[in-house]
Amino acid sequence: MTPRQIEKIKKKIRSIRATLVAEKRKFGCFDDSRGLRYVPPGLFIKINDFKGGLTYLNWFEKNFSDDIGMPDFLFEWLIILFKTKNIKKAERKAFQVFFANSYLFDKYFGRPIEPIEKYEYSNLTSPEFTEYFNYSSDQNELADFSDWLKAFENSEQFVRIKNNFIMTTKKLKKVNDRETRSFLLAHLKQIESELN
Repeated sequence: MTPRQIEKIKKKIRSIRATLVAEKRKFGCFDDSRGLRYVPPGLFIKINDFKGGLTYLNWFEKNFSDDIGMPDFLFEWLIILFKTKNIKKAERKAFQVFFANSYLFDKYFGRPIEPIEKYEYSNLTSPEFTEYFNYSSDQNELADFSDWLKAFENSEQFVRIKNNFIMTTKKLKKVNDRETRSFLLAHLKQIESELN
């Protein structure tokens, strides 16, 4: 990437931030129905400015604290945390990515996507979402990240929590009883909250 291309991307990032800040100033809150807030992390990754990406994500977390995030956005957040050596936070974010879409890591590593008969709370969690996912372990600039993620995915902790999550979502798919569903949904929340 040429210095001119890098500067063009930096200008786009600044423009997005300025648009978001102007919206808040004008309306007293963010009205980002276009989803501009999700764009900068991918741009920071493109220009290898992981420190800048982390600064943006800290700002995002402060200003959009209740935003659950899109699965691909969370994956970019994961890359940035790893590249800035925030390994403990990256581990927690890897779980968050998996909970958001349990097929994303398979897509990233080029493994076959095998749909699981489990509860999917939105189209973001479905196997079809991975069609729009553009990151791959074949990307040379992500080689160190890929090695780390592969090792973490095979860790005892990840496998245990992954299996618990999958088992619970499979049960949720088959249960109609309100009390049992409430119990299983509470269990899912507990699995996720244990990581924070």
